[in-house]
Amino acid sequence: MATSEMEDAMSTRDHIEDFLSQKRLAVVGVSRDPQDFTRVVFREFAWRGYDVVPVNPNLSEVEGRTCYRLVQDISPPVDGALLMTQPRVTDQVVQDCAAAGIQRIWMHRASGQGAVSRSAIEFCEAHHMHVVPGECPFMFLPKTAFFHRLHGVIKKITGTYPH
Repeated sequence: MATSEMEDAMSTRDHIEDFLSQKRLAVVGVSRDPQDFTRVVFREFAWRGYDVVPVNPNLSEVEGRTCYRLVQDISPPVDGALLMTQPRVTDQVVQDCAAAGIQRIWMHRASGQGAVSRSAIEFCEAHHMHVVPGECPFMFLPKTAFFHRLHGVIKKITGTYPH
């Protein structure tokens, strides 16, 4: 998906705040590498008191927590899913989320395409799922590091910060 297409599918502050107000979240695509950014995000949410549930079909445990193969396997269910997958995987994951009754989806993107997929966004919209198509959650978490706040300021200046 081209950058202009991703910008057309801008996130809304309402969807962002609704997603972050949930306390039980799946992190889909969390890496086996403890140094990977997906693990940094996973640990940050856990540190902030979220009940984060890792999802990766190739792992059985992440950071001492049971890792699930699919979001449909999670019990009790989660309130939202943060997707840190490749776009080609995102398409299937949003279908899995719909099957599991998960209505809040965040397709992570810090730079480049991230997890964002036009067809996944369209699927979410067609199924009345709340979707944050892009953005890094660090920009919206309270008391986050300076460079995350700076990223938000730059997006405000360029007019790409969610309204």
